[in-house]
Amino acid sequence: MRADEAVLAYGGGWLDRAGELRADPERMAALLADPGSVVLPLWRDRCLARADAPVRLTGERVAEALAVADETVFLGMDDGSAVFAADLSGLPEAAAVEVTGASEAVDVRALVGRLGPAEAAAQAYARGLLHWHRQQRFCGACGASTAARGGGHVRSCTRADCGRLLFPRIEPAVIVLVEAPGAPDRCLLARHAGAREGAYSTLAGFVEVGESLEDAVRREMAEEAGVTVTDVRYVGSQAWPFPAGLMVGFRATAASEEVRVDGEELVEARWFTRDELRERAAEGRLGRVDSIDHHLLHRWLAEG
Repeated sequence: MRADEAVLAYGGGWLDRAGELRADPERMAALLADPGSVVLPLWRDRCLARADAPVRLTGERVAEALAVADETVFLGMDDGSAVFAADLSGLPEAAAVEVTGASEAVDVRALVGRLGPAEAAAQAYARGLLHWHRQQRFCGACGASTAARGGGHVRSCTRADCGRLLFPRIEPAVIVLVEAPGAPDRCLLARHAGAREGAYSTLAGFVEVGESLEDAVRREMAEEAGVTVTDVRYVGSQAWPFPAGLMVGFRATAASEEVRVDGEELVEARWFTRDELRERAAEGRLGRVDSIDHHLLHRWLAEG
């Protein structure tokens, strides 16, 4: 892993996902029964936490939680120990808290500043996979119910004459730091519809069918901000399972300084100098600390 990748939350490949184990139901059952295995409990996309840290179930509490879980998925191996995630969304929140020994259910994004990179990545991974299971209860081809297989990484249609296999879907989006074509050095930030006054961020948008990532960069910048960009350059990517995103970061150069926001997704866009961004950074107003937006902006600041 490169040093610049290590700062991006929710990724890093910390777990050995051990894909070869997923297709062996007996092995999965044995790992769940192993007292050294760990279960991460979640409730409706929120991790069950105590003392500002996600609960990690072991021993007797594992069996208690699994008995009432809607779904249990295998996340991988961590230094020889199996790691699973269990969805307790079918319980009232108070019951989920009680059975896991937690004190509250909280979004991992509210805790990320207090978590190590590996723990944040595992919690986000668990959240994204369990969210997909709740949304994929029925087959999109025939409407029959589906059942989990492969350690929770596949769902299959239960209708014999269909049997369609369903896999977790990722929704890729591009996020772009656009630089001005001439001196002084500036980058383009925008205020999105619904954002508070003065809340600016880099521009982003989802990739469409039949479109490359670079094509998406050019289209999104033109559609949302009226900016034609050249010199599109890949920077890095970030897992963003909230609920199923993959953020792909780019830099690009505008062909001109003219900006025309679409008035729908963006209500305002303007060029910022490094000094202006440094002021915003000092005030804590330069992107979420766990986002690739924050990474792109601070990396640009460090260059000048």
